[in-house]
Amino acid sequence: MSITLVSNSYLDENSAKIRAKPVPWEGYQRAGLITPDELALIKKVDRQTRPKIESLHASDGQTYALLYLRLLKKLQRIDTQSCILVLIADALTDHEERIPLFTTASQSDPELPYSPLLRILESQDDFVQLKATQILTVLLSSEKSPLQVQQLQPFLNTLAQFVANNNLNKRDVAVQCLEAVLPRPEVRRAVWANTSLVAGLADILKHNSTPQMSYQVGFCFWLLTFEQEVAEQIQKRFDIIPLLVDVAQGAAKEKVIRVIVATFRNLVSKAPQANLPAMLVAQLLPFAKNLSGRKWTDEDIVEDIQFLRDELSARFDSLTTYDEYRSELLSGHLSWTPVHESDLFWKENATKLNDKDYELLKILIRLLKESNDPTVLAVAAHDVGQYVKHYQLGKKVLTDLGAKTRVMELLSHSDPEVRYQALISVQRLVSHPWAGV
Repeated sequence: MSITLVSNSYLDENSAKIRAKPVPWEGYQRAGLITPDELALIKKVDRQTRPKIESLHASDGQTYALLYLRLLKKLQRIDTQSCILVLIADALTDHEERIPLFTTASQSDPELPYSPLLRILESQDDFVQLKATQILTVLLSSEKSPLQVQQLQPFLNTLAQFVANNNLNKRDVAVQCLEAVLPRPEVRRAVWANTSLVAGLADILKHNSTPQMSYQVGFCFWLLTFEQEVAEQIQKRFDIIPLLVDVAQGAAKEKVIRVIVATFRNLVSKAPQANLPAMLVAQLLPFAKNLSGRKWTDEDIVEDIQFLRDELSARFDSLTTYDEYRSELLSGHLSWTPVHESDLFWKENATKLNDKDYELLKILIRLLKESNDPTVLAVAAHDVGQYVKHYQLGKKVLTDLGAKTRVMELLSHSDPEVRYQALISVQRLVSHPWAGV
């Protein structure tokens, strides 16, 4: 697990400048901040040639690993911290065998190696923050035993801040760090518990990210969906399926499509009930059929597309129009599909909304109350009117469930289609007598 696992031009360019900068090591010794022995050791590597430093790391690696971590623990100046971080990163570059020299430092001091690195994640200096994050990623991803909450939480909170930041270097580094640590199950669970981090990843995909960034974020979601809980809840919490379909449909790079299709395979395999309704509404089956007709260089994508196509075909081809309507409601993505405006559909199916203690009707009303999407509101208002039209007791049921009040509120909505559909529904709610009362 090399330090180059997380590569970024900003870090590379600034590291080169920092290597040439003087640090007042003698002043620290005079002030009693470092010992004479520490001064002698650090002077041997301070602004020396790469071969000379390499020779010292090779012959006395454990001594220098402990030296760097102890200095980082007690020295506060940003330029000094930057220098020490560069020395640590240089020691690890192309030398995976040196990682245990740092991870086993806890045998000498229980606060090492993580406490100093985690503390400076709060630095106001971008380079110090990013360089510490880079080093932490290498150390954490190489640990033999499961990572502890006190190690993971501040690290992931920092990544969440980076992901939401407009600074492209921070975003770039954060996503690379996540790619490196998400293969670990305990990290996947901790990331899933960090709502702002997962939301930040989804937000990157929503804002026309580059093909490389789309691939990297897609890779993070693919890794996350190996967790059963994630596969069951990610659509409900983050509406991820239509977003991933949009990204895949607009992708020119095969690797972007490959990682998204692999994510869909996880979702279908692990939690079909939670994800199939949204896949139906997002037109994933026609898209999978389209993909299966293309030529691909990667064998895995061919197999995953075939799996997706076969699985969705088996599950969707026998669906009735009511099944499709139910899937649309469950997905939360109402649109003007033919069922909404079919009188025959409503005549045959209006009363089915009453099943299981009005389960689907309550979902329809919840969309009416909570959605901010004008299309969803217009379709939901229309469907409420259809329900009243085709079910005698509909007006009383809707009034009891609070739908009548909400439809009347929509009469003043800013969108004209929402106002129009609300008006039609209100007329039906008011004009139909309460049968059976």
